[in-house]
Amino acid sequence: MLKINQIHKSFAGQRVLAGVSLDLAAGSILALLGPSGCGKTTLLRIVAGLEHADQGTLHLDATRIDDIPAHQRGIGMVFQDYALFPHMNVSANVAFGLRMQHLARAEITARVDEMLDLVGMTGYGQRRVFELSGGERQRVALARALAPRPRLLLLDEPLAALDRALRERLQEELGHVLRRVGVTAIYVTHDQEEAFALADLVALMHAGHLEQIGSAEAIYHQPASLWAANFLGLRNYLPGSYQGAGRIRTTLGELYGTPMHDLAPGSSAVAVVAPDAAAQGGSGSIANHLHGQIRTAQFRGRHYRVQFQVGNTAALDLDLHTPPATLGSQVEQWLNPARIFIYRSAS
Repeated sequence: MLKINQIHKSFAGQRVLAGVSLDLAAGSILALLGPSGCGKTTLLRIVAGLEHADQGTLHLDATRIDDIPAHQRGIGMVFQDYALFPHMNVSANVAFGLRMQHLARAEITARVDEMLDLVGMTGYGQRRVFELSGGERQRVALARALAPRPRLLLLDEPLAALDRALRERLQEELGHVLRRVGVTAIYVTHDQEEAFALADLVALMHAGHLEQIGSAEAIYHQPASLWAANFLGLRNYLPGSYQGAGRIRTTLGELYGTPMHDLAPGSSAVAVVAPDAAAQGGSGSIANHLHGQIRTAQFRGRHYRVQFQVGNTAALDLDLHTPPATLGSQVEQWLNPARIFIYRSAS
């Protein structure tokens, strides 16, 4: 439905996008995920027609749209700062795009009522924008974007300005609304939990290019690079020598993991141990059993984050779902090889 082909963009000689290509099927939700400055919002604005690419092409429903003005592309957009018209009430805001389509008044009224009901804002039509909370304003912005039945909906960090509890609640509501309408959507965010919760497909962006694209499960369970692993919060790095058959020799001894590259035995490699690699089990083998002590422990609600010190060599940050042993005590810990990723050394 949407084809982005080799998009390049620079500002004042600074490269922002470097050959980004991806395809998006009709009815699916894509999350552009990455840190600030990675190019995700610039790519969104190019698709919307608010910026123009230096190179590359865009096709929507097989129609090339590069030179089509933004207002003629049939694309809706929801902004982080809502971008509602302060001099209009809620109904007038939602009706704005419909009036631009020159629909009959009765048809506009019916569609506005339908959209406000969809986003849980029935009865709010006559309220002014300044009377609404942040969450209510974002619901109105979504209703306004969906009202003209866009071919594609773009959302630029729409929940970033909200507090955590409200953000999590609106994630569920937003996902429900988008799937109920069946609109194809691109959602920009720097929050991986938000991306994983909402999207069918996640495109992980880094320094202007696509680092990895796939389902949330694939990206979480198989980060394609050291950078991707680090962005996802996997920061236990153990340099070593690859031994073949998923084994790497490190300062903690030999560990079994999942090779993420084609590695030759004897080559330099890095084992990245995910915090949730700490697990019960492994009693039938000595592989990945470590002896050490609990240096620190923090309760984080859903788990305990502990620093697990192994001898005088290295410490691992691990997440435990049961209370840890007393600080300083010697314990044994097994690491799940499915959550240890082996990469080629960055050098």
